Amino acid sequence: MRLVSKLTKGWSEPEFWAVSRPIFATHWGNTERIGEDYERYVYDIYKSDGVVFACIAARAMVFAQARFLWRRLAGGPTDLFGTQELNILENPWPNGSTGDLLTIMEQDVSLAGNFFGVRLPDNRIKRLQPNWVWVVTGSRMFSQDLASMAPDAQIIAYTYNPPGASEPIVYDVKDVIHYTEMPDPMYNWRGMSWITPVIREIQGDVAATEHKLSFFKNGATPSLAIRYDASISKEAFDAFVARFREEHEGVGKGYRTLHLGGGADVTPLTADFRQLDFKATQGASETRIAAAAGTHPVIVGLSEGLSGSSLNAGNFQAARRLFVDGRIRFLWGKAAPALQSILEVPAGARLWYDDRDIPFLRDDAASEAKIRQTNANTIRQLIDAGFSPDKVVDAVMSGDLGLLRKSHSGLYSVQLQPLAPPESGEAESETERGTE
Repeated sequence: MRLVSKLTKGWSEPEFWAVSRPIFATHWGNTERIGEDYERYVYDIYKSDGVVFACIAARAMVFAQARFLWRRLAGGPTDLFGTQELNILENPWPNGSTGDLLTIMEQDVSLAGNFFGVRLPDNRIKRLQPNWVWVVTGSRMFSQDLASMAPDAQIIAYTYNPPGASEPIVYDVKDVIHYTEMPDPMYNWRGMSWITPVIREIQGDVAATEHKLSFFKNGATPSLAIRYDASISKEAFDAFVARFREEHEGVGKGYRTLHLGGGADVTPLTADFRQLDFKATQGASETRIAAAAGTHPVIVGLSEGLSGSSLNAGNFQAARRLFVDGRIRFLWGKAAPALQSILEVPAGARLWYDDRDIPFLRDDAASEAKIRQTNANTIRQLIDAGFSPDKVVDAVMSGDLGLLRKSHSGLYSVQLQPLAPPESGEAESETERGTE
């Protein structure tokens, strides 16, 4: 870790938000905030849209419950063990836990497509705000400007450029955790947020929520157009408009009987919620947002997941299994090698996740118990059939029965014992008895 002004023979992928177009505008009072950077992504989406927050929370609450152990490359999926090297993942910072680390990793990868963390000399992990991190690519074949397109392109460093810093902080690759979910197809190393493809759906959901709020603020009634007689004076018109707003606009003044003077005619301009089928309209956007996050609506608790057959026990279990097996295990599988990059790896092992103590997966535990029982019966049958016990265990746990080749003992009896030849005296006596 050192301070430098620039790197030679290298090329930096653009800052995540440097090439992003504005997301959408939200209006608060007389100001307009354009979501065109990481902070706007956080404030205008994560902290403003309940559906996005719920999807990220649902992912984090399961993702953050795993822990990480070493897995022997030659062993089965449960051949896990721990070492002192893993303490930094269990206590990444004072009063921090693996769950805290994984929660922040999920937030950053959902909002920015990337999580960056650095291992400090005092064995702490420090999260780097993703919009201030640059991925530096080097090449020996192409010049600096074309390094990213070279066949031998590789990451040579990460630079951290917080506002106000006189020089970027440069981190060696082996000290940095770079965790992504989906790769950005326009770049070699950078990830893409799952939020990006559903920006329009999020914009529609925010607009629908603001529409609902405006509906109630305006007295829970449709917008009206009032026509007046051409002879009405401007003073009378202004006075009537002011009094109408005072008496009929606002949440506490909805559903009052409307009385108009002579010559005034009222025409509704908008339909009510039932005519607009508001629930179905907003529910469709919620479902598409949940699909991009890999979270089934029934898991998040969205409206379209809380009706009909979705709540049946079998359908819920199918949705839960799709969520865990289709997305969460995928995330764990991506997080393990990212975290391994800052660790000293034991020979013949790799970092892997341990999900055996997660309450959300207890139904999986019941299924695994049945699998273990089936495996035990298979092991017993193969050993009784004369195969080597050690080879049988390896074959069954790995699912590769080819490992049993040339491992048969040549014994086929129930007790797997060869028949001892009878002694000569006993054979003669038997023959004699038979003759008699």
